[in-house]
Parts: sequence; C-alpha cells; structure tokens
Amino acid sequence: MKVIIVGTGFGGLAAAALLAKNGYEVIVFEKNDHPGGRASVYSEKNFYFDMGPSWYLMPDVFENFYSEFGKKPEDFFELKKLDPSYRIYFGGEKVIDISADLKKNFALFDTFEKDGGKKLQKYLESAGKMYDVSIKELMYRDYRTIFDFMDRKLMSQGLKLNLLDSLDKFVSKHFESDEAKKIVEYSIGFLGSSPHNTPSFYHIMSHIDLTLGVWYPEGGMRKVADSVYRLAMSYGAKFHFNEPVVKIEIEDKTAKRVITDKNTYNADLVIVNADYAHAEMDLIENEYNSYSKQYWEKRVMAPSALVAYVGVDKKFDELAHHTLFLDKDWSKGFDTLFDPKKAAWPENPSYYVNVPSKTDTTAAPKGKDTLFILIPLAPGLKDTPELREQFFNKILHNLETTIGQNIRDHIVVKRIFALTDFKDRYNAYKGTALGLSHTMMQTALFRPSHKSKKVKNLYYTGHYTHPGIGVPMTLISSQIVAKEIINEYK
Repeated sequence: MKVIIVGTGFGGLAAAALLAKNGYEVIVFEKNDHPGGRASVYSEKNFYFDMGPSWYLMPDVFENFYSEFGKKPEDFFELKKLDPSYRIYFGGEKVIDISADLKKNFALFDTFEKDGGKKLQKYLESAGKMYDVSIKELMYRDYRTIFDFMDRKLMSQGLKLNLLDSLDKFVSKHFESDEAKKIVEYSIGFLGSSPHNTPSFYHIMSHIDLTLGVWYPEGGMRKVADSVYRLAMSYGAKFHFNEPVVKIEIEDKTAKRVITDKNTYNADLVIVNADYAHAEMDLIENEYNSYSKQYWEKRVMAPSALVAYVGVDKKFDELAHHTLFLDKDWSKGFDTLFDPKKAAWPENPSYYVNVPSKTDTTAAPKGKDTLFILIPLAPGLKDTPELREQFFNKILHNLETTIGQNIRDHIVVKRIFALTDFKDRYNAYKGTALGLSHTMMQTALFRPSHKSKKVKNLYYTGHYTHPGIGVPMTLISSQIVAKEIINEYK
C-alpha cells in the first residue's frame, strides 16, 4: 500500500518512520531542501542555529516514541539535563535561576511570598497528577465525537481542579507574588497561548519543566529531527526534497494522486503534515474541505515571531542556555498578541534568548556564542525589512541594557526571520509560528481532525491536530494517526 506524506516536520517524519516500519510503501515530499520542517538549521561561519524548536521537554514522550522501534533517545544523541533549567530577568530589576533541583526552587519561592515553597509543592503535585491522567487517558487517544472526550476519570479530576477556569485565575488561587505567578505561567508560551484564555488543565506545563526537567540533545533539536529521518529511511521510506506539493487530486471522495511541481504520483493514502489551513485552502478542491475559510478566520492563532540568529565573537556569562526577559506589564503584551483590535508590533515585549553554545561545543567556534533571540508577534501583522530592523535594534538595546553588556559591536553573523518568512518557508497561515492556540474550544476534540471529514483516505498530523503544539505533541499526533491507519488498513 502506497502512502504519500506531505511535509517533513516532526509529524511527517514520525508518520513516515512508523508506517514504513509496519510495511507500508512510504514516499515523503518536502518543499525545502532538508528534513525537520521548523526544526531545520541555519549555519554561517561555523555558527549553527536551530531555526525553530529549542527546548527538549517531556523526555518520557520521546522515550515512548523511540520504543516503538526498540530504541532509546540515547541511541541517537547524548542528552544533558540543564542546570540551571533557565534564567529569568524580571523587567530588568531582578534576575533568578530556576534550578534542576526542586528543593532549591521551593526555597526560591519562599523568597517571593510566605510559604511559597509549600505552595509550589502543592501546585506541582496537582500538575503531576493531571499530567499522569493526561498521558494515560487523554493525549494518546483520538477524539471524533463528544463521547470520546467524556472520560470518567478525566472529568472527575477536572471537576476537582476547576479546569474550566483560565490558567491565570487558577494560578491566582495558588500564588500572590508577581514572580511566582509569572514563573508558573510563562511556559504556556510553549503552547502559543495566553494564561488569560487557556484552560487551567495546562498547568501541567509546570510539571513538565519544573519536575521532569529541561534537557538538551547534543547537536541541537536538528539532531533529533535527523534521527527520526534516519529511522524512516532505515525502514525504506523515500524522501523527495525541493519538490513542493501543489495539489492533492480527489475522485469519489478518495485521494488518488499527489501532484508536485515536478511530477504526478499515485497514492493509496495521503497524510498531510504541511500547514493544515494551507492544505485545505490551497491543495484540495473546496468541496472536499473539512473546514471553511470562515472557520480558519475565526480561529485563535498562536503567535508568529521575529527570530534573530546572531553569532557573536565573545561569550556572555549573563545569559544562560535559556534566558527569559519578562516585562513588568506582560498582560498588555498578551493583548497585543491575541486581541485582534490591539494587534501591533509591541512596545515593551517579553522575549527569549537561547544560547546553545553554553552547552553544545558544536554550536559556535571556540570562545564565541550563538544567540537565538525570539520575540512573539501577533500573526498577520505587516512585515517589512525596515520594521524588522527597527524592532531588532530596539530589542537588542533592551537586552544590552538589561545584562549590562555591549553586544552589537561583537556581531559577526546576523539573520532575521519573521512573519513573511514563516509564510514563505512553511506556508504558515497568517505567518503563525506555531499553529492553533490552546484555548478551551481549541483543545482535544475541538482541534482540527486527524482524519478528513470528506475524503476517505486523507489524514493530517502535526501541531494543528490533537494533542497540539510542540515537538512531543507532534510525535504523539503521528502515533495516533499511524495506529488508526494500521488498524483500518490491515
């Protein structure tokens, strides 16, 4: 049986590996020149940058995926637990390190507010229980009707925890201090969401980063993508790079052919890992769309971003491997990201700096650093070279002022990647960097379906589908899809 997969993001690579292992003839098409999707690499003058994902979280999910092949992550790359897990600058006034040692974090929270450590312990116990329930009962299942979602154990836990509350409201019941609240809420950014409109179920993110820890694969996230690519090839999957798909031909509600800019290929089954909205609106005829143009216009999209890949000729001790710069009034920042009426290039944004050369000797020449500077932006904003340069200079000035160091005089490599690049390189709807935000009505059953509602043999995988945004989630998405296909097409 011939399976054609569109796109080599983690979802496409994982689906290719899983189905090839189970005996399917797998052909994968990718519009760009190498695998990984957003997890591709930019290199210049021996500086190496992961262009997209930079956090290795949920190690148990990676272990589960590789176990499908009788392997472990360590068979492909060396994993290091980061300590500190990350550093936070609060509005330029206070700087703290989040430790890999939970006891140190409990002591840290005691400095924020009375009994802060006990409060954090209680909060993490709740997050841990919900994480266990979600891993065992929620994440690895598909949802097609409301009845699939009505899991007794999950609903019981949800009622206990008031999971219909927003995350921000839920956090405010546990903590009083600004620092404590921001530390347990910042990680919602991994889901492209705001704590004000994300269900409190996602407080599991604190368990993920504080309890399970923050890790780094030597060689970067590109090494992880490459490992899944090599797994797929080892089972016979074939890859065509620089060959964008331009159409999926459908007859009698069945995907028959995939047309690229070079050739036409017959298919028994098609899996789309490309941008879901792009596939629906640009690759298939409107009559076969599961979701209308109006549907996509009404979705709450996760932010886009301006990402600056900067190579510098010195080391900066003020920066950790992961460093967060959180603005005092970060609520206003969320408004500019998620409120269409207030969407704009932000005045005082929170932002993130990744310095993989702190951990990885291959990321930069000796004595130098790679800086990955990411500032979230509202999707759909006007994007010009002038706006980018102005904004970059503004953020760089803030960064230099905050850490008390001159950076710009040490720059030897610079590339800026923003909204139009996300559109052009990844066909990303409105230039989103992440896909669909995780609001209550865009979670589980309410995310776009893995299986087309109108085409018998057309499937979707990746960050738009359940369970959602992030590399671990896209691996799970493909495990769900592969299992469904194997069961249906025995």
